Amino acid sequence: MHAGVSPRFRPTLSRGGRRKALLAVTMLTGAVMTTGALFPPTASAAKPDPVQKSLNALVVDDQIPSASASVADRKGRTRHYTAGVGDLKTGAKVPKDGQVRAASNTKAFTAVVTLQLVAEKKIALDAPVDTYLPGLLRGEGIDGRHITIRQLLQHTSGLPEYLDKRAVLKDPQRYYEPRELLDSALAQKAHFSPGAKWEYNNTNYLVAGLIIQKVTGRPLGEEINRRIVDRIGLRHTYFPTPGDMTIREPHSKGYHRDTADSPWREVTELDPSWGWAAGAVITTNNDLNRFYTALLGGRLLPPAQLAQMRTTVPAGAPGVRYGLGLTSTPLPCGGVYWGHGGTIPGYATLGGVTEDGRAVNIALTAMPTDTATEQHAQAAVETALCR
Repeated sequence: MHAGVSPRFRPTLSRGGRRKALLAVTMLTGAVMTTGALFPPTASAAKPDPVQKSLNALVVDDQIPSASASVADRKGRTRHYTAGVGDLKTGAKVPKDGQVRAASNTKAFTAVVTLQLVAEKKIALDAPVDTYLPGLLRGEGIDGRHITIRQLLQHTSGLPEYLDKRAVLKDPQRYYEPRELLDSALAQKAHFSPGAKWEYNNTNYLVAGLIIQKVTGRPLGEEINRRIVDRIGLRHTYFPTPGDMTIREPHSKGYHRDTADSPWREVTELDPSWGWAAGAVITTNNDLNRFYTALLGGRLLPPAQLAQMRTTVPAGAPGVRYGLGLTSTPLPCGGVYWGHGGTIPGYATLGGVTEDGRAVNIALTAMPTDTATEQHAQAAVETALCR
């Protein structure tokens, strides 16, 4: 699991196929399907909408409490979809474009801020971590004098994982200081020499967040809100302040279970501090579409830094590649889409944008507990982008 933190389901990264790239699962029993649309009706309106059909299947067949999506066409026209129920106890409707925990999509936000600081000459992408945080990274096979900022953002540093899934699920409302999390990683040995290979790891972004704070002298959340959220007008996106365990705007409740046969427990309110720079952001499907569209459209980074962000390495699954906080995933209809995705107890998100301006983000109110559900969620993204 990757905390908000998840690598998109471990973002598309830890699967054995292109369609294993997602996020979180939830449950259901009774399902209420609704669709809200901004597109005018067409002659084919009587046919089942393929996106709605795929969301309904995630709820009915994969037993996810709810699934929602925002799909934008090349002209920016958006259609919202919902399936399932927003509250398993009351059967409340799923809010249209409700807020969710963005999980590892946060990594893309952290990477953008880092690259903005690179453009401002405050950070050098190929400088070692010790340039900014001298002596911080030391351990068995770990030396911050030999790990670069680029390697952090691209998951090629060799740092071990800090996230303890069992501890988080045992006490999801506990607050963690970033340094406390880092210490748990440094108590382990390095997984490989810096630059030797690619391995998805939340610790990389924990360190990137600490560097941002050191260089700017401001809290990471303030920098993300100021440099990204406010800049492009993401009205339903924010980085939670310390101690804020709620989701502020209308949302479906999030659920978790350890296996497909386990009972569901609600985990909507949790302390996202253990996700922090790797997974704390709260947003909506539509805001994620707007974020990735603005990013790929050059509104957040100068051309040089955007080009660096889009320079990728193989990321574990066939055809999937990872840049600097950004994943490139091939589409069955040709081309690729850029995004990230993420999973955190209670929520999973996946999707991205294409070069020609199509965008989709899908949110589930639980982390998938099996490969089949992950594949079905990924297929839903492909259906939306290839229709």
